[in-house]
Amino acid sequence: MFVVDPALALLLILLIGIAVGLLMYRHAGSRWLSQFTSTRRGYLTSALVGVAGSFTGYHLATLAAAGTGIALIAAAMGAALLVWAWRTIKI
Repeated sequence: MFVVDPALALLLILLIGIAVGLLMYRHAGSRWLSQFTSTRRGYLTSALVGVAGSFTGYHLATLAAAGTGIALIAAAMGAALLVWAWRTIKI
């Protein structure tokens, strides 16, 4: 198990969240949110939701005493899950 510098971990979490959010938006297209926002806002919102999911997944994995590599994988999974849930559930 190797330890990552906290600044590097933050940067990786941000990049993972933004990448997953944008990929999910591009892959799935716009859904119910498109009636309220323009395309640029949809990209931004999807990226921000991806970052939130990435932070959640990373920190849950670190609380479970997982290694750094597993925590980064959990960050990607958390981002994908939260973006999917955000796009699927209509409030």
